[in-house]
Amino acid sequence: MAAIRLGSGKLAGTIVLILLMAVLLPGQQAPSGGPLTVQTSSLPTGFLRRPYTLKLQAQGGLSPLTWKLTSGFLPRGLELDTDGTLGGTPAAKGEFRFTVAVRDGNQPAQELRREFTLQIVAPLVVEWSRYPRVTGQRLECTIRLANQTGQDFDLTVVALAVAEDGRATAVGYQRFTLKGNTANLEIPFAENLPRGSYQLNVDAVGDVAETDSIYRARLATNERLQVQQAP
Repeated sequence: MAAIRLGSGKLAGTIVLILLMAVLLPGQQAPSGGPLTVQTSSLPTGFLRRPYTLKLQAQGGLSPLTWKLTSGFLPRGLELDTDGTLGGTPAAKGEFRFTVAVRDGNQPAQELRREFTLQIVAPLVVEWSRYPRVTGQRLECTIRLANQTGQDFDLTVVALAVAEDGRATAVGYQRFTLKGNTANLEIPFAENLPRGSYQLNVDAVGDVAETDSIYRARLATNERLQVQQAP
């Protein structure tokens, strides 16, 4: 077969354009960018009322890639953007299961779906281990602490018995380092109180200087505690 010699100038450019158009004739697909795959396999734990941001990752396909929520529910306060960014400030804790879809720009488009589970926990937890009670004039209780982050807290815990006239009596005070991922640490409090009616409030504040973060939690009795016996 004789060699085809392309001319120069406008004629050569026209021939090249015709050849390119022939490659992309209707019914033939442009390069697809390869198979579409989702790279994100799991989601890190989020913390209640703390900002959360994560960008879901996918490879292959033809840009742009578009993400959407197809089933399930995100925690209140979180949203999924079309670019795959999951962000916001969670306002509810629990385990949330949902499915997302990512779609590329091919015609027809490639689409993949992936189910995720997202845990939202309270970073600092304070619970009653032994609910407050009054014996004679002595008020006693035990609290249970948990640090559900991987960071150490400089923790301060203050328990105050507040009388009906607003007078507050310290029932307990603790300051110590609460190690990250600590669960079920118990602290007892007890104090003799004057005769009267009291509400017991327990406030815990965890400070992480390295990240300039502060975590707070509070407990309060559901009813007023009666001290009938005088000192």
